[in-house]
Amino acid sequence: MNPKSQLLNFIKKHLNNATVTNIVTVGLLTLLVKGLGFGKEMVIADRFGLSELLDTFYIAILVPSLIYNVFLGSFKSVFIPNYVSTLKLNKLMIGRFQSTSFLVTIGVAMLFFLIAFLFTDVYLEVFFQGHTEHYYALIKKQFYFVAPCILFWGLSSIINGLLTIDGEFRFSSLSSIFTPITIIVCLLFFKEALGDIVLAVGTLLGSIFGFLFVLLVAIQRNLIHISKPDFVSSDVKTLFGQLPAKLSSSLLVGVNPFVDQYFSAQLVIGSIAALNYGIKIPAFAIGIVGIAVGNVMLPYFSKNAIEDKAQAFVKLQSMLKQLVIFSCALTVILFIFSPQIISLFFERNQFTSSDTEIVSQIQQMYLLQIPSYITGLMMNHFLTSINKNNFMVITSVISLVLNIILNYILIKHYGVYGLALATSLVSIVNSVILYIYIYYLKKQYV
Repeated sequence: MNPKSQLLNFIKKHLNNATVTNIVTVGLLTLLVKGLGFGKEMVIADRFGLSELLDTFYIAILVPSLIYNVFLGSFKSVFIPNYVSTLKLNKLMIGRFQSTSFLVTIGVAMLFFLIAFLFTDVYLEVFFQGHTEHYYALIKKQFYFVAPCILFWGLSSIINGLLTIDGEFRFSSLSSIFTPITIIVCLLFFKEALGDIVLAVGTLLGSIFGFLFVLLVAIQRNLIHISKPDFVSSDVKTLFGQLPAKLSSSLLVGVNPFVDQYFSAQLVIGSIAALNYGIKIPAFAIGIVGIAVGNVMLPYFSKNAIEDKAQAFVKLQSMLKQLVIFSCALTVILFIFSPQIISLFFERNQFTSSDTEIVSQIQQMYLLQIPSYITGLMMNHFLTSINKNNFMVITSVISLVLNIILNYILIKHYGVYGLALATSLVSIVNSVILYIYIYYLKKQYV
């Protein structure tokens, strides 16, 4: 058989695989969403460059993002495998399971919204000392608009979980498209009217529209089932039993951006913005591959773990090999062309050639984490699917301590570039530890 025929047979074989088709579908939709998000960053760069307003916006959205990623994102992660179990073993309980999950999400969102609102001044004084009153006023002014996003992000995450379990990856992948659209619209047409809160208002509107979109899709597909909450059923108890470990792990991981922001705030004005621009391309690449793989693989592994746990380990091993090869090739290409990429996408008006030089080198440091981050994400989803969240607390502690140590050491020698390098080194160590643990678990089943 000639090479062309072999290639065609390979493509046909894998396109007939529903999992591969889902990954490709989510990947293409994520590419669309991330592409639009990148367009948003280009507009922001054009309007603000490395400015004080942009620094303060990133600080203002840091706490809401942390609350979502740590508490609400963690709840979604443990919700999916346990909801899959409920669907397979006791469908009569899905209404109670959903109602309980929605109540927990709303309660957590409101509680942490209140805490964040009351302790904003303390947080700023502790972590971001030495700035002007105007600087702090800008942060608080924007924070009051982005804080309500916590509730809409949380509700959207649960509904997105229901959509992915149902195999409806298209709409769950598209739900993130509204935030970049609303921010771009606000910047292009309402910048003068909204002034300093333009980015915050755009973010809030995007979270509301995203929630309404997934809610309407879920209702149309008859996925929402509300009944009397039940906090004592075995499935709910299992969910809550896994939650502390997942929360602890996510909290420790979520603190890392605070650590980076804290160290970068000690540098010159614009350092926080420079770090955020530098992570855009790596995050874009990670987002396309990581989100596509992660969104599909968590419900996939959850279903496989119930049916044949040994085979799930074998499939994970095969997927990790393919991810490593693909992500390493992608990293090399992006690393080589880093200056050209930053210049092409960001260098205009307020974003100067000197900004390009700084950001492109930061980007190169961040790019080193792509292979380890993507494989680590896959392994995290796998461990969550088999309810092995406790070990991730250990890896998160190691990552946090290592990040603080490396930031402290590398910032002295390399400044803002050292912060980006530290992030990549921590990601590599974390991925290696996860692989060793999974290899240990695999020997118990295979």
